[in-house]
Amino acid sequence: MCGIVGIVGRSPVSQLLYDALIILQHRGQDAAGIVTSDGNKFHLRKSNGLVSDVFNADSMNQLVGNMGIGHVRYPTAGCSSAAEAQPFYVNSPYGIAMAHNGNLTNAEDLKAQLYKDDMRHINTESDSEILLNIFAHELQALNKLQVTSTEIFKAIEAVHKRCLGGYAVVATIVGKGVLAFRDPHGIRPVCYGKRETETGTEYIVASESVALHALGFELVRDLKPGEAIYIDIDGNFFSQQCAQNPVNTPCIFEYVYFARPDSIIDDISVYKARLRMGTTLVQKILRERPEHDIDVVIPIPDTSRTSALDVAYHLGVKYREGFIKNRYIGRTFIMPGQTQRKKSVRQKLNAIDLEFKDKVVLLVDDSIVRGTTSKQIIQMARDAGAKKVYMASAAPPVRHPNVYGIDMPSPKEFVADGRDIDEITKEIGADWLIYQDLDDLIAAVKQGNDKIKGFDSSCFNGEYVTGDVDQAYLKHLDDLRSDAAKEKREHADNLAGIDLYSNQ
Repeated sequence: MCGIVGIVGRSPVSQLLYDALIILQHRGQDAAGIVTSDGNKFHLRKSNGLVSDVFNADSMNQLVGNMGIGHVRYPTAGCSSAAEAQPFYVNSPYGIAMAHNGNLTNAEDLKAQLYKDDMRHINTESDSEILLNIFAHELQALNKLQVTSTEIFKAIEAVHKRCLGGYAVVATIVGKGVLAFRDPHGIRPVCYGKRETETGTEYIVASESVALHALGFELVRDLKPGEAIYIDIDGNFFSQQCAQNPVNTPCIFEYVYFARPDSIIDDISVYKARLRMGTTLVQKILRERPEHDIDVVIPIPDTSRTSALDVAYHLGVKYREGFIKNRYIGRTFIMPGQTQRKKSVRQKLNAIDLEFKDKVVLLVDDSIVRGTTSKQIIQMARDAGAKKVYMASAAPPVRHPNVYGIDMPSPKEFVADGRDIDEITKEIGADWLIYQDLDDLIAAVKQGNDKIKGFDSSCFNGEYVTGDVDQAYLKHLDDLRSDAAKEKREHADNLAGIDLYSNQ
């Protein structure tokens, strides 16, 4: 998962882009980058690391211009070298920089086409570079000296025809403007907003609405599935539907885990969706154990807090913060390598013994993927003196890979792989384990916008909304995503010692 932002302003935008990336940091902690446009020149800074580490006063001073784009990354199926930090850039046609959130499911075929038919070279393993070159080729094929919204939308129409998967994209054409588009299934989120200044209207595009609100922009709306927008350097706004037969099936895992609770995605409040997840979860708890012995509900920080509050309220028991989080440790779900994840859990969380001692504790988490974190947290609760430790997940068991931009591990590394609920309970060391039902999860999210007919829930049910995912592709992805494969690539990167972007 990644975060994207683009701004067309009436004054320098580098600080706004930086602030937006700080707000979107939860979407990726592996690398960050900003490119701005000033006249006929791009100014680029990107590298591995957190936003605050990548940019300093000197680099910010060099990012001049009234429009630009930014990106925060966590690694998906590719490696995590600095060469894959975004935005990417091509000089022809016009000069284009692009940032991308998602994953192309036909990336290998597209890469071969780009070389054989379009005569373009791809220098990394990132499908974002592939997407950029597809767009650049389609724009160049129109053979126009000056680019307008008409040419841009025609090129995006061609992109939609060639590219499969989930993607939200922001790009800038040097000296011309900023554009954004969303995949025809609306899997990955992107919205836009505007604000009025003394010198004119400013526009922003971002992965989540929280970035707009924090910077003083008014949320206009989400981009529709398959839609593209273009804002030229003079602040003129254009939009067009560029896909055939678009359908809105957003990723339900955004509401479960990734998005900030203060965001609104496709007119659904993430916060309220998580409250409703708590309501449906507690209904199942009471169906299974109407005479429960739970003394206290404790969330596993941070994403599960909202659901846990509602669970405690409807159970009629105390809600307590039993774990204190070290906020200088990143999100363990998106950390590369099992060794690093295991090490980070006890560095990240510390139990308050008095909230656990001699109590029957219900721990609430947003989801359970590998189970290693859950196992360690349950043991921490026991070490703190809990009499019994129950675990509740606001999401169903994760049994299938996500292919649209969430770097879940190989299914063989899922704790739910090949195990029933009793076996999972034993594996993580809980006294009782309860999962949300998928129908209840969908209902909880959909209640916020009944115009949405369905969601991408593939990690729970194995049904891929784009219809192009087969066992051969899943096997290919499995080979890339296992921890062993990632460690092998990381070792190779370290041996190479080459960073094409280290001076940028």
